[in-house]
Amino acid sequence: MEEFREALIIMISVPVYAVVIGFEFFYSYLRERKLYSAQGLLQNTYLTLANMSLDVFVRGICLLTLQFFFTLSHFKLDLNPIVYWTLLVLFQDLMYYWLHRVDHYCRFFWAVHVTHHNSEEFNLTTGFRSSVFQPLYRFIYFIPIALAGFRPIDILFVYSATQIFGILVHTQTVRKLGVLEYIFVTPSHHRVHHASNVHYLDKNMGMLLIIWDRLFGTFQAEIETVKPVYGLTSNVKSNNPFKIIFHEWNALFHDITQKGLSWKQRWNYAFGPPGYSHDNSRKTSRQLQDSLPEGPAEAIELVAASPESVAV
Repeated sequence: MEEFREALIIMISVPVYAVVIGFEFFYSYLRERKLYSAQGLLQNTYLTLANMSLDVFVRGICLLTLQFFFTLSHFKLDLNPIVYWTLLVLFQDLMYYWLHRVDHYCRFFWAVHVTHHNSEEFNLTTGFRSSVFQPLYRFIYFIPIALAGFRPIDILFVYSATQIFGILVHTQTVRKLGVLEYIFVTPSHHRVHHASNVHYLDKNMGMLLIIWDRLFGTFQAEIETVKPVYGLTSNVKSNNPFKIIFHEWNALFHDITQKGLSWKQRWNYAFGPPGYSHDNSRKTSRQLQDSLPEGPAEAIELVAASPESVAV
């Protein structure tokens, strides 16, 4: 049964990806939007392959770990299938929200996640531009779901299924979607998430539902008069695969090995928010947003963040 479900995801997702990516590619070409480049496609491809290879390698360990906690669960869920799967989708999406939020607000994990954001392009293939090392710890956020009595194989299946949706919102060709903007993550929401404009930093962390961002204070609507600028606040000017993957690790190591720092300052450089500096030479996204002038968002000049501050 599990093998059939995995095969079903592949049979559904691959043709869908092929059609929508092909449509967006030719739309970009015909309208001269320049949404794609050969270099961008190459980067997205090898980052995806690196992530998938690691994911396959550790998948068994992740499943066994979740199975261990599932056996410790005191909950024996005997629910109507519709209720069971609805609750599982909600629970899994909530835990993904916190995974994603920590990836943005803790520099150590941002060093992992940054590979998903260090492209100045934003198109459907950007959705495949994976956080290479995230499979090493992502399953930890799913442990509470297993403890709640949901089968580990079902947890991983729902994550794979919602990832299809998460990839499809990486597009500039779909405008706002009316009432759906209040419930689901939409392309408009995710354009904000990938933007490096100060007002847009660290917003819209959800995968499937935008309600978590609305509940926990990380929601930001796309402003019609403010065009998103994609990439990092200081972009990687290199096509070297190793630099694209490890550039933030190198910067982190440089910061924590500075002379004269206290242990607390070193800790903050490693596990505090990206943009932290002991001498206030840089600012975090919150500090940058707090320094914006008051008034309607449309009237605010959204300047670029400092080079080492948190990216989107």
